[in-house]
Amino acid sequence: MLDIQRLTTAHLDFWPRLEALTAWEGVADETVTATVREILAQVRARGDDALLEYTHRFDRQKVEQASDLEIAATRRQQALEAIPTDQRTALELAAARIRAYAERQQQESWTFTEADGTVLGQQVTPLDRVGLYVPGGKAAYPSSVLMNAIPAKVAGVPEIIMVAPTPEGVLNELVLAAAAVAGVDRVFAIGGAQAVAALAYGTATVPRVDKIVGPGNAYVAAAKRQVFGVVGIDMIAGPSEILVVCDGLTEPDWIAMDLFSQAEHDEDAQPILISPDAVFLDRVAASIKRRLPEMERRDIITASLNRRAALIQTRDLSEAAQIVNFIAPEHLELSVERPEALLPLIRHAGAIFMGRHTPEALGDYCAGPNHVLPTSRTARFSSPLGVYDFQKRSSLIHCSPAGATALGRIASILARGEGLTAHARSAELRLQHRENGS
Repeated sequence: MLDIQRLTTAHLDFWPRLEALTAWEGVADETVTATVREILAQVRARGDDALLEYTHRFDRQKVEQASDLEIAATRRQQALEAIPTDQRTALELAAARIRAYAERQQQESWTFTEADGTVLGQQVTPLDRVGLYVPGGKAAYPSSVLMNAIPAKVAGVPEIIMVAPTPEGVLNELVLAAAAVAGVDRVFAIGGAQAVAALAYGTATVPRVDKIVGPGNAYVAAAKRQVFGVVGIDMIAGPSEILVVCDGLTEPDWIAMDLFSQAEHDEDAQPILISPDAVFLDRVAASIKRRLPEMERRDIITASLNRRAALIQTRDLSEAAQIVNFIAPEHLELSVERPEALLPLIRHAGAIFMGRHTPEALGDYCAGPNHVLPTSRTARFSSPLGVYDFQKRSSLIHCSPAGATALGRIASILARGEGLTAHARSAELRLQHRENGS
């Protein structure tokens, strides 16, 4: 039975109901946390031996030696050549668009020289090695390979290590082909918390990385949370979200299918539609009921719609923008006549899809911008994955003698005010040297 919440801003309890609807507690339960902690400890202490044991237990693979977990580059190239021509073309076209977009994000080193000759600046360098986790359980995601690996390559990361579970030893050809297209350097058939541990701590076979990116299940998310600090991570992602703002003039079937496109991810995904037009909301609700039975993943979609979906009526589009900023959605569709007019009112959203002919699904695969986006209201303070996530910035300071004198006086006063006299004396020694004419 389908029962989608209907909300209206005219009701006094609207905001408490909206807050309850959009609340998401992403912390893993104690059982998951404890299991992951033990896996991490075992891999850190026992390396390849623990990795082989967990791979046998969780992926039902009997591998005699850890080196057999690596998938050769020739095997990835073989997959690329074997997949259907239309799939290879689609992968290559998507990769080209993702790469072209990423190249515009590159940051360059810079310096400027002050009047006294002091040089200040910033040096931008890529990370040395990055780990990419690719899910391989209920579904395989070659698009995630492209979205995570290509920006890293554009950033100049010398080595990308990909891990992907292969239950029963079954390799996903499209994922391997995507790794070949994206230029992934090494691939290992491992998954779960043990794969995250191997990337974070390193084993004799799997090299240690500096940052781990990519989606995964609750165990992978918990593992990423626990190894953060030892390595960097991209984010702890929650369920997928789509928020559609519509003026009531888009074809209702289009909007219904856009909502389905995220609801089919999992039962906790959140699809929301906002419109000032109550009749349009009714038409979309009717389209949802009519089209749902034909969907291949209708059970998952139904659960998502019943648990976390909403059809929201607002007074106008400006009020809709206020709700958008509160929710800070992962995906935002502005399905209105003039989306560019509404855009200045939007402050918080992971990706914004503008106009009636821009479904979110295009962004998942081939539009160009990254589909790794902040969820669970974190778009209030974070951004899509990009080239900048694979680069570091080092500050540059090169004082001239005159600059050391001017800055030394300021530093000395502030350091003594804080009671840090060694700091003050360090600056003052340069002052004395210059004042003595040395």
